[in-house]
Amino acid sequence: MRFKLPTAWLQLKHKKMRLLVALAGVIFAVVIVFVQFGLKHSLFESAVRFHQSLQGDVFLISPKSNALIGMEAFNNRRLWQTLAFKEVDFISPIYLGFAQWQNPQDKKYWRKIFIIGIDPRHSVLNLSGMENNRYKLKIPENILFDQNSRSEFGSIISSVKEKGKVSTQLTQTGQTIKINVVGLFELGTSFGADGNILTSDVNFLRIFNKRPKTDIDVGLIKLKSGVNTEQFTRKLRAYLPKDVNVLSKQEYIEFEQNYWNSSTPIGFIFNLGIVLGIVVGIVVVYQILYSNVSEHLSEYATLKAIGYRNNYLLSMILQQATFIAVLGYIPGFLLSMIIYEVAKKATFLPIFMTLQRAIFVFILTLMMCFIAGVTAIKKLKEADPADIF
Repeated sequence: MRFKLPTAWLQLKHKKMRLLVALAGVIFAVVIVFVQFGLKHSLFESAVRFHQSLQGDVFLISPKSNALIGMEAFNNRRLWQTLAFKEVDFISPIYLGFAQWQNPQDKKYWRKIFIIGIDPRHSVLNLSGMENNRYKLKIPENILFDQNSRSEFGSIISSVKEKGKVSTQLTQTGQTIKINVVGLFELGTSFGADGNILTSDVNFLRIFNKRPKTDIDVGLIKLKSGVNTEQFTRKLRAYLPKDVNVLSKQEYIEFEQNYWNSSTPIGFIFNLGIVLGIVVGIVVVYQILYSNVSEHLSEYATLKAIGYRNNYLLSMILQQATFIAVLGYIPGFLLSMIIYEVAKKATFLPIFMTLQRAIFVFILTLMMCFIAGVTAIKKLKEADPADIF
């Protein structure tokens, strides 16, 4: 039995070109699966970075809202009604919307940007750079720029660091508004927004001047220390009318993730890419193992004739599948790490490797090669000892 592994390996490497083709197929499949998993994870991660940064416990949104980039406004009186509960520490309205941003270095270039309006009196977002610059938003026309936005918005970061302020314009509903970038914060891009700016609620309503002042997109509720969030959420749901949804922070995060996973084709496309990558790997490895078995069919028949059982022959094929899986996974993993880094720098999306994903894809690779090996093993049934006489 101790010679099984060397025999399987020697037989596999006998045709070096065939082995290289098998490894190339596995590498391709591993990279495809890693990239699809990485992009899918970055989709969910980038979609909820705003939600995760919110310094609230319970949130109100309209039942008509789909996602952060597709919010429907509701009347702020629902948010004010929550102050009737002694468990509430403070409330804060949040306004969301898109406007066209003018690149200050290229005034002919405009690009859509995501705008977040908050009450600067409260610390509602736990983001780097937020607390140091929040007081600046009390001044009209002042905004903070997300330094993780795409470069197409202009060299805002270097200009703010050098001059302390950059002036540009926003357009919304045909009106042009002058704004001043007076600070930086970090949020990051997503599949729905290439860049973000943060301003006060007053300045937001100045930009979106046709919007009713009573309409808000998210109502943030901060509870007092020691209050049970789940119990309060249930109590608030029973108290408020059905024209507003009451969500805990985790439920709000899941609400966003469910939209991207099930209500858009993006989640389906990523899952389809994973399946296709696995299928390609199975087909390539199967072809190699099948050809290998066919080429050595007489040798297998000889082994049967001298007393080796089918289990021994089957184990050699599965060992070859294991060799192919391991040798193909390692370069596939390293290549995927490089692709992650390149994609992260190009898109500013949170694409990174995790230990859990690395282990899962390795197990998936083993299963892929085992399936190919089990399918190719059927050829061994033709290895009749009588064929060699």
